[in-house]
Amino acid sequence: MNSNRTTRSWRLRRRPDGIINENDLELVTEEIPEITEGQILAKTIYFSLDPTNRIWMSDIDQYMEPVEIGDIMRAGGSLAIVEDSKVSHIKVGDIVQGGMHGGWQEHFIIPGEEAIAIPKEESIPLTALISVLGFTGPTAYFGFLDIGKPKKGETVVVSAAAGAVGSIVCQLAKIKGCRVVAITGNDNKCEWLKNDLKVDEVINYKKEQILDSLREKCPEGIDIYFENVGGETLDAALTLMNNYGRIPVCGLISMYNDWDAPGPKMFRNILMKRLKVEGFLVSDYLDRYSESLEALSKWMVEGKIQYKVDIVEGIENAPSAVNKLFTGENTGKLVIKVSDEP
Repeated sequence: MNSNRTTRSWRLRRRPDGIINENDLELVTEEIPEITEGQILAKTIYFSLDPTNRIWMSDIDQYMEPVEIGDIMRAGGSLAIVEDSKVSHIKVGDIVQGGMHGGWQEHFIIPGEEAIAIPKEESIPLTALISVLGFTGPTAYFGFLDIGKPKKGETVVVSAAAGAVGSIVCQLAKIKGCRVVAITGNDNKCEWLKNDLKVDEVINYKKEQILDSLREKCPEGIDIYFENVGGETLDAALTLMNNYGRIPVCGLISMYNDWDAPGPKMFRNILMKRLKVEGFLVSDYLDRYSESLEALSKWMVEGKIQYKVDIVEGIENAPSAVNKLFTGENTGKLVIKVSDEP
């Protein structure tokens, strides 16, 4: 392939102070390099936008190295079509996952030994492969089932319940026979959670006082709190946890733009109620990844799991779109569409 074509990518230019600003990144146009033996060139179709993008932009102690100034912005997942290949097992036209080589970019190169073609299943749309059957579903699956260890009849509270992971957790909890109280930020999301996902109770945290609403809607306390938010919501949940309750910690999105925000006042209940509080990453479970995909696919076929994908078109819109995660504007999995599906 001749390399006289160009590609665009977002590079980090400065570390954000508070919410992400477009000036924190720069959209750079560069020439597409020639690939060498043992490499493939892929063109991005979709890449994921996630709360962890804000963490990666920060120079703080975290679970992986932060994105360095000048580097291409990392993505939590991407799907791409192969445009050129110099490996035997990957063909032009194959769909591949970007892994750690994908990012906020139109093209990227993957070493052949790390490239895996995704089997084409007409019944499974690509949007499912970057959401419920990407990292989102397995995150919900392992966090809720392995750490939450739900029992039939227990009360489960889910924060950011209309988001990518939270919405799957709500449905897993219903599959396991739990009573589900979902916390979200607008009336449309409340209606979706109640009418479509069949949760038992909803709380609009922008209209209701969280602790008072949880007291009313969890009269027998909380057995499992699936944590996506932190801050006031975590404090309210800690206040009402039952003895031996479980708190899988998936995210703390309310704090990502202000790490100096105060921690929970009810930390003492971890001791008083003998709670299990455990943070986790989906990468902790890579050896069991196929287990989660098999289970999630089965539940999807049975109509027990629904999902939504919030698609924003155009790589140029990534810096503004990612902030939808922090304002609560998105419903379900937020992705950037870079190019048309094949």
